[in-house]
Amino acid sequence: MTVFHHRFDPTVLREYDIRGVVGKTLKPEDAFAIGRCFGSIVVREGGRGRVAVGYDGRLSSPDLEPQLVAGLRACGLEVLRIGLGPTPMLYYAAHALETDGAVMVTGSHNPPDYNGFKMMLGRKPFFGAQIREIGRMAAEGDVVPASAEGSDRRVDLAGDYVARLLRDYDGGERRLRVVWDPGNGAAGEVLKRLVARLPGEHFVINAAVDGTFPNHHPDPTVPRNLAQLIEEVAREKADLGIAFDGDADRIGLVDDQGGILFGDQMMVILARDVLRQRPGATIIADVKASQVLFDEIARAGGNPLMWKTGHSLIKAKMAETGAPLAGEMSGHIFFADRWYGFDDALYAAVRLLGVLARSDRPLSAIRAALPRVINTPELRFDCPEERKFAVVQEVKDRLAAEGARVQDVDGVRVLTEDGWWLLRASNTQAVLVARAEARSAEGLERLKAEIARQLRASGLQAPDFSAANAGH
Repeated sequence: MTVFHHRFDPTVLREYDIRGVVGKTLKPEDAFAIGRCFGSIVVREGGRGRVAVGYDGRLSSPDLEPQLVAGLRACGLEVLRIGLGPTPMLYYAAHALETDGAVMVTGSHNPPDYNGFKMMLGRKPFFGAQIREIGRMAAEGDVVPASAEGSDRRVDLAGDYVARLLRDYDGGERRLRVVWDPGNGAAGEVLKRLVARLPGEHFVINAAVDGTFPNHHPDPTVPRNLAQLIEEVAREKADLGIAFDGDADRIGLVDDQGGILFGDQMMVILARDVLRQRPGATIIADVKASQVLFDEIARAGGNPLMWKTGHSLIKAKMAETGAPLAGEMSGHIFFADRWYGFDDALYAAVRLLGVLARSDRPLSAIRAALPRVINTPELRFDCPEERKFAVVQEVKDRLAAEGARVQDVDGVRVLTEDGWWLLRASNTQAVLVARAEARSAEGLERLKAEIARQLRASGLQAPDFSAANAGH
């Protein structure tokens, strides 16, 4: 009997997924090991012994997926292979096909030479200590005995997924003109099927799935990646433009005037709509979101809850609190209102279109009516891995001694007369993350100066804040 042992490059086992550079830190044998270890966890949990597998449009994904499947089969599992598509379609498969687990081969929004794996165990996210356990199991060979009884079969779920998305479209009489940009990512084919059945007029750019991402990087949170979409919105005189990241679990949005709406601004629109039907409901947003969002949730009759950044952490908190909606600045939008509680950019788009089709105002007017604040983008700067959490704790201790008003759900978010500033440690990289928001330019300068003061007190050089202002 062959004894299984495997060691991963330590950089690939992240907090929320497994991810690395193909051919360097991530190789086909890693995919087999993930299948072997994750499959062993599924077997030990009991259940029906079925795991769904999907993959994105990266050039390396067709090579990694069969190795993953082989590892799962070696555990005696039945593998349901849904093929190429967006990550949310894989999440949907876990619910629709009632599987015991699901694994997506995806590099998300990373550069073309990256790839990785996102996992669900049952209907729950698989992250943190669970991912570290995969590393331990592989190193120690702690897997179920190899079995020859595993199997796999292909399942075409795209039609069912599109039909389920369409079921929750709730627009009115207004016919919208919409430009879509999946960024040559994994959503292209599914998106074309979706828009063919949605009301209105739809224009899809960069629909061909191409793992080289020839037109722009597939990350809609970076304004320069939306430039082509903004041009097309103007050319088509469209009502809005919608963009996805590489695996379509994050959404970007531009209005009819080419203005960008960030994740927290999208959440204001969606939260108001959900709260019309579910007054008093808890709505969750991550610690990086604007205070405007939390204030608007309360104004609309909801219970705003600030939580830790990270899509797996948000999903877990939603399940705990029964929140019908949650979102992150990064464009992850989670619906448990009529949906399943996972982040799905296509579903969020359908719900946004429903809201706008029932409105008589252009999206630019809705954005312009939001309270105006001035804020920085997310500022990321290097900090040694062994220091990043200690620095945040040092800052927290100094703030406590100074009597500052601090929210410490994830790092430190400090409330002042000018607004707020945030400092937190990244869960996935050797960096600190800062952000600030104020009601005036002068106030923002004072907040940035305070971040710099705190960093210097911990022996770090402050980042360059000179160009870090953005209206929001």
